[in-house]
Order: sequence, then structure tokens, then C-alpha cells
Amino acid sequence: MPSVNPPRGMRDFLPADKARRERVLAVIRQRYRAHGFDEIETPVMEDYGRLHAGIGGDNEKLAYNVLRRGLDADAIRAAAEDPAALTDLGLRYDLTVPLARFYASHRGELPGVFRSIQIAPVWRAERPQKGRYRQFMQCDIDIIGDGSARAEAELAVATLDTLDALGLEGGGIRINDRRLLDWMLEHFGFGADERPGVLITIDKLDKIGPDGVGAELRERGAAATAVDAFEAFLRRPQTLEFVPFGERQIRKALPEGAPDEVVAHLVGIGAAVAAARSHETEFGGVPLVFDPFLVRGMGYYTGTIFELSHPSVSYSLGGGGRYDGMIGRFLGQDVPAVGFSIGFERIVDLVEQGEDAAAEAVVVVHERDVPVAELAAHKARLVAAGGRVRLETRTKNLKALLERARADGYTAFATVAAGQTDLETKPLG
Repeated sequence: MPSVNPPRGMRDFLPADKARRERVLAVIRQRYRAHGFDEIETPVMEDYGRLHAGIGGDNEKLAYNVLRRGLDADAIRAAAEDPAALTDLGLRYDLTVPLARFYASHRGELPGVFRSIQIAPVWRAERPQKGRYRQFMQCDIDIIGDGSARAEAELAVATLDTLDALGLEGGGIRINDRRLLDWMLEHFGFGADERPGVLITIDKLDKIGPDGVGAELRERGAAATAVDAFEAFLRRPQTLEFVPFGERQIRKALPEGAPDEVVAHLVGIGAAVAAARSHETEFGGVPLVFDPFLVRGMGYYTGTIFELSHPSVSYSLGGGGRYDGMIGRFLGQDVPAVGFSIGFERIVDLVEQGEDAAAEAVVVVHERDVPVAELAAHKARLVAAGGRVRLETRTKNLKALLERARADGYTAFATVAAGQTDLETKPLG
């Protein structure tokens, strides 16, 4: 017999779980729209060549590909060593690649600066484990057509505002710039060809520390003088004073001589976020922290990168960055673009349970002999009053029935007998 379980790494959601997820999604959508973003929808599948064009980083290796139609056994054997000959479509592994294709296709119908919302499932052939799924929801906001600090600031403010609206106040954003990372590695003496591997190791700094990073870089065969210079920088004497986000904090965290243009861009983001979040005090007025070793793994990032943090958890709750070169792959000319994605599957577990906004969610428990027409009339009146209504036939174990209804989000109940004209609702306490 086939298994009745969902595929590994994918999940079913019971009604209460689904309702909770939809409540969280409704808040996210509402806050994003309040900040001037408009929701779009793209197909769950894209062309194989687009998904494997070298712009999706390591996620391209995790793509689910769709077998071409009409291939017989001989054709499959002949093309066994060439995935592109076997497949022509694939399930999207993120929402950024489809957005780039969408913008290239509809540019003439969109405003000069386009602010998009995408909330949809994506699929990756991950190794299933706790907190890592093969199908999961992404909640993205992106700004296309604006290369200024305003775009990053808008994304940061909208994201922090959304976190607040979900009851997760006190969030912050770690921020860096890929151009600073590249400049820093060049400053230490790492060659251009070895920098991608060096970044993979630097990304582990929080986990393995300076000694571990140095040892791994040497194992990778990185230039010894560059590793020495990098280790010396990590171990440099530093004061423990608190430096709020701004030019001083950024330059204090970098070797001398950092590019003025990039530093000024980050400072501009901080000034705009500070103005919008003037009520924030925990981070000295700016809920941003410059992290010179924030890497983020996506190969398409070209500038600012950021990660969303919250004091209640040690892991990131989202992230994003600037990817100015991606859309140009489709248009033949560069278009500035930057995006931020909330980690929905992580956030939904942190949000406290809430109730639907309807006046009442009522389960109507009726005797078996109540005519269907009477039940329909009772239900229609409750629904017209703004309630949510479920009809249930009375069972011997009424307590179990009501407990099940309460678990499904119902807040009140009423009992009905044949010929009864009025309903008295009571709370499910």
C-alpha cells in the first residue's frame, strides 16, 4: 500500500494551523501594502535554462526539475548525462529569479520604480531536518529601478514595522555590503579567483571563531600572507565602547581606507531608517548594526546585504540584499534592484496565537431530528451577523465535540432542537 504521509520535507496543515498561518500572512500583506508595495503572482515553474543560468547560487543545485513530455526510454537513456536535454521546466527555488523574469516581461506596464510583494511557496531538494523543508513559504518585498539608499531604507522600515505588527517588537538588522567584503579581501591580499571560497569560510566566523577560520583558510590553500593579514585584523585591539550605527561604527569595524562611496551609502540608509524609527531606543535610535563579516550566500548580490534578527532567537528571521546585475541578464541593460525576504516558517512559530476578527465563531450543535431548512436558516442569520458558523450533530460526548471545536478556533456554541426559533450562544471557556 502507498504511504499516506506527505512527501519527506513537506507538510500537511490541520485547520487550526492553517488558520494561524493565514492570520500571520494577512498581517504581513497588510503592512507591506501600507508601505506602498503591490502584490504580484508568478507561475510555480520557470524554464530550466532560467533556473540554471548561474544567478541562483547554490540553490540551483537544489532545484526540482520537470521531465520533458514525450520522451521514450531510448531518448531518456541517450540524454542521461545531460539534465538540460531531459528537462525543460523546474519548480522555482526562490522568488527573486521569477521576479527578474516578470519585470523584464512587463517593464512597459510597470512604474519606473516598482515595489513588489510576492508571497508564495517555493521548492528545494533539501535534506529534510528540523526547521528545513522541501516546500516552504517565502514573503518577499523588492524595489526595482531605484539604486539609492532610499530603496534599502524602505525595505528595512517596512520589514521592521511588519515584525512589530506581528508582536515581535525589538527586531534589528545586521547590514553589510558585498563591495566592502570584496575590497577588504583585496586589501588583505586574497586573489580574485580565491575570494568566493574565502567568503564561504568567513561566513563560518560566528561558529568556528578566528582560529577556525584561519585554519580552514590555510587548508583551502589560500595565500599565506593574506591569511596572516586577515588573522591579525581579527585579533587587533578594540575598545569596548558602544558605537551607534553610523560612519564611525562602520569605519571602526574595517581596515583603514574603506571606499567612501560605499560607506556613505550605508550611512544614508541608517539616517533614513533612524528618521522613520525615531521611537526606537534599544539600538541608539537606529535598529541597524554594521557587520563587516556578514556574507549571505547568494551569488547574485552586488551591494548591500542584510539579515533580520530578534533578541528572542539566535538565528536569522530573514534577509536580502541588492542584486543590480540580475535583471540585466534578461533585458541586456542593468536595472537596480534590491529585496528583503521574511523567514515566514521561522516567524510563524514565534507569533502568539490570535483569534479571527469575526464577531463570533460559533459551533451550532443540533439534534438529529432538526429539519435541514431550519438549520440553514439559523446558520444564515449567524453568518449575516458577521460570524463564522459550523453545524455539528449532537453526540453522546458533547464535551469532546466542544473541545475539538475550540481547538479549531471556535469561541462560542449554541444548541438547537427542532422547532426552536432563537439561539442562545455561550462562550467556549
